[in-house]
This record gives sequence, structure tokens and C-alpha cells, in this order.
Amino acid sequence: MGHREVELLAIGAGPANLALAIALEELAPELARNALLIEREQDIVWQRGMLLPDALSQVSFIKDLVTMRNPQSRFSFINFLHSQDRLDAFVNLGSFVPYRSEISEYLQWVADSLAMVRVEYSRECATVEEVAGPSGEVTGWVVRLANGDTIGCRYLVIGAGRDAYVPEVFASLPAERVIHSTEYMQRIGEVQSDLPHRVAVIGGAQSAAELFGAALRDLPECKPTMIMRSIGLNGYESSKFTNELFYNSFVDEFYGAGRDARRQLLGEMHRANYGGLAPATLDSLYRQFYQDRRSGRGRLSMHTMTDITAARMDGEEIVLTLTDRKTGGGQDLRTDLVLLGTGFVRDMPRMVTSLTDSLGLDQAEVTRNYRLKLGRASSGACYLQGVNEATHGISDSLLSVLAARSGEITREILAHRTRHEHTSDQRRELSTADAA
Repeated sequence: MGHREVELLAIGAGPANLALAIALEELAPELARNALLIEREQDIVWQRGMLLPDALSQVSFIKDLVTMRNPQSRFSFINFLHSQDRLDAFVNLGSFVPYRSEISEYLQWVADSLAMVRVEYSRECATVEEVAGPSGEVTGWVVRLANGDTIGCRYLVIGAGRDAYVPEVFASLPAERVIHSTEYMQRIGEVQSDLPHRVAVIGGAQSAAELFGAALRDLPECKPTMIMRSIGLNGYESSKFTNELFYNSFVDEFYGAGRDARRQLLGEMHRANYGGLAPATLDSLYRQFYQDRRSGRGRLSMHTMTDITAARMDGEEIVLTLTDRKTGGGQDLRTDLVLLGTGFVRDMPRMVTSLTDSLGLDQAEVTRNYRLKLGRASSGACYLQGVNEATHGISDSLLSVLAARSGEITREILAHRTRHEHTSDQRRELSTADAA
């Protein structure tokens, strides 16, 4: 077991912290040279579980990790395409949205292109603890890795993403029979593809629809059933007026809004991100159902306005109890495999709640510039990325604001650093004067 010190440690090499690494190199090179980014996987793959061959990003390529902050940056998606000698071909596609796999390649390219910020793989964070000074002030952090090594830092940035949401009703089922969308690509190969599996796909938004299509491709003999609480599948709310609420400039308005206004904004924008499907996905899925009905096969089925109120094993079969929200009536659905397109837990991830518990905080609250409010004096600081939807708006976990946010956090760290260095200098001067 070893220990080392850096000034800034970022946990998780996803888009948020890669955008921060770029901002550090462009805005704070001295800090960048003493910054470390750790990733628990062996490489960087965006949305690893759902990196389906033909899946498209839902965001313009211009909303990459840097362009909205610095259009001249060498880390832009355009420069990535140029470096891969396919800029002409991408332009010829006539599309603003790249393939999801292409975004993933871009992220790895960015990590490989960093000149000052170090990136280390296979480094899984186990615990985070504060370091306290003589007066109880927080002076920094110690991160313990899964292998027992420790890393000390003054500035900590947590960008490890949210926890997958697995509804409690499925807790009693064997783990090998339940696959969340975040694990689909890693685990579907374990399922024997030539058997006539009955597959239950849970959810009514984009990830569930993608799982439904993926099951038809990867398990060609399967009979999939889609189960959702909503009245049916709907497209994303994508009005240009609504999309203005994804601007980084709107974060100020949302942060300054009252609790009721925030609740209304998040509720009305649910279909703009969580509760809808991309138009192409929606059209393709409807055509599949149309062709199935036309052929008379009855292979595909869908239950809308339905709750799953129980789940159990009966021999080798999974039995789901379906309750109709319209009538209150129930029925059992027997299936072999459950695919969960149920998204992510809205609350703070376990890593953050464990940290706030150890700090004695009732909850994780952040400033406008994403710094965790510690409730006491501190010369060290912790920043949270991608988990502040309740205070910063629905765009917080998306690519839309990454470029601008990374700049805000970098400038905030530099200001925090300057303030506390100035305070330390004053204390040293007073101490010297007293001694004299």
C-alpha cells in the first residue's frame, strides 16, 4: 500500500471530469500539472452498457467538452474528427448528432491527448475522508482506493455519475436474470441467444425502447414484452423554446428560483430528457409493432398504465404480477429475463452520501459554482459534478453544460486557492510579528 499527494484529484473519467481536465490545461496549467484523474475501468467508454452499434447521441456535436467555452480549443470534437481523417465524411452525413460510439471514441481521444493532467485507469475509489487541521477546519481529503493505496489532495472533484435505479420489487430475483441498461452490453453475451426467451422490458422512455430493440437483435428468437406506467410512448419534448432551458445561462435563473418554481420546471421538462424517445427510435419501434400485428405472429407485446407489484421465481420462471392502473385488476406474466430501462436514482450517489455522513452534514448542498457546503472553515474544497439537478436544473447531468461548467469550477478553484493563500500569508506575517 502506498500514499501520494496531488493538489487536485478528480474521481471518474467521464465527460464531466474530462471537460474539467481540458479547462485546467487551458485556464490553470500550474494546477493541471499537479492534478490527477482516476477511472475505475481499464479505459474510457461512454454509456458502456448501452453502446449499441447504431445508437445516436441526442446532443449536437458542438456541445462537446469544450467548444461552447472555447471554440478554438484543440480538444474539440471537430479536431477529433480531423485527427481521425473523417471530417469530410462526417460533414457529408448532414447530421448534428454523432453516433454514441463516436462520442465514446472522442472521450478516449481527449484523455490520450491531455498534456498535463494525468489519467490513471483501474483505480477504483473505496472511501473518501476529510483531513482536519488543528482548529477542525477541512484542509483536504484522503481517497482510499480498492487496492488499499491512498491519495491525498486539497481539491476533490467527484464526477463518478449516478447509481443505477433498480426498483425494490425486483430485489428478490436472481441477479443473473435481471439486467439494467447500464450493464446490457457487458452481460447480454451471457444469455444463450438461440433459445425462445420471453423477455420483459421495464420502462417507457429511450433506454427501455433501445433495450427492446437490442433484445430483438441479440436474442432473435425472443418474445419481448414492454411494461410501463405511462399511457404510452411519447417523443421528446424538443421545442426550440424548451431547449433554451438547457443553455448554461439558464443555470443562474434555475439556481435563483424558489422551490415551487424549481419543482414546476423539473416536472414540465421531464419529457425533454427522461420521459421521451428520439423520433427515429419511436418511429422504428412503432413500425416493428405494426409489422408484427400485420403478420399475425403476436411476438411483440406492450402493457401501458401498468405497475409491477410483485416479482418471484416459480421454478425456472420469473413471475411478475402486473396491476392495471385503469381497472385495478391483476395478472401474472411469466418470463425468463428482465431488462430494466429504469434510469438512475435521483438522489445523491452513495459515494457522496457516505462523504456527507462522515462530515456530519444532513444533506449534500452545493454553491452556484458546485462547491460542497461544508458548514465549517476550510482551506480544502470538494466539488460535485452531474448530481445537482435539484439546484442547477435538468441539464446538470447532460453534455449541454459541461464546457461552461468546467470553466466555472476551474475559476472557482483558482479564486478559492488565492483567497486561502492570502489568508495563510497574513497568518504567517502575524506570527512573525508576535515572535518579534
